[in-house]
Amino acid sequence: MARKRPTIDLDTYNALDAYCIALNEYYKSLRKAGFTETHAFWILGDRDSFPDWIIPNLPNRIDNLPYEDDDED
Repeated sequence: MARKRPTIDLDTYNALDAYCIALNEYYKSLRKAGFTETHAFWILGDRDSFPDWIIPNLPNRIDNLPYEDDDED
């Protein structure tokens, strides 16, 4: 009889859990692609190398309005 894998409830994960799972998948894919452990960890340390699906673009939370100076000299 085949062993049944447990199902994962994705609603129970928070943002940190999802981030760590994505990093783990990224590491495993780097290793599968032939990178050594050292190179895979080095690439994981460089956030600019991450695909967009791991770290999405953060919204610009600062308004682009010019700074209003109260003291107009």
